[in-house]
Amino acid sequence: MTDIHGRPATELSDEELEEQGAQAHATRNWVFLHGSAEQFARHTTRMLELEREYLRSHPKRTWQGSGGAGGDRTVTADAWRETVLGIIEQLTMMLKRPDPHHDGLPDTADPVRAFLRRIADGGGRLHKLEAHQAAREVGLDRASVADLYKAHPPLISTEGHDRVLTEAGRAHLTADPA
Repeated sequence: MTDIHGRPATELSDEELEEQGAQAHATRNWVFLHGSAEQFARHTTRMLELEREYLRSHPKRTWQGSGGAGGDRTVTADAWRETVLGIIEQLTMMLKRPDPHHDGLPDTADPVRAFLRRIADGGGRLHKLEAHQAAREVGLDRASVADLYKAHPPLISTEGHDRVLTEAGRAHLTADPA
């Protein structure tokens, strides 16, 4: 069985290297939006490994190896500096994320109530990606979220890209949990 990182890029055929590189780029957006921190880190590491090996094996096929980086090394260095600073900022933001168990966020003993509370705290609506993350953070699986839309009456609804707390959802939050 292959480990979670796959075969080392240096052992891949040209075809495998191209296929895995294309797949890494194709899945990047999903991992960025929905993956865990560990998945994102693993994906980034693997993608960079594949890119390094491709550049080593085929330097003339990319702007880095073909001289397409531009004649002004200062401009290129500044662009890379901005990239690295962006990565540092992203990592810093990840470290500042609140801990739902220690920073006063709702108790996740009742994930439905905690999820509805997150929507209520967002002004009664969350963008679908924020709602997806909130559901995951409180331990609410996709089927359970779907049930909130199908309840009679529904506890949440959709309005474009937003997930909206309904009157029934507000009532559920104010009802005695016992």
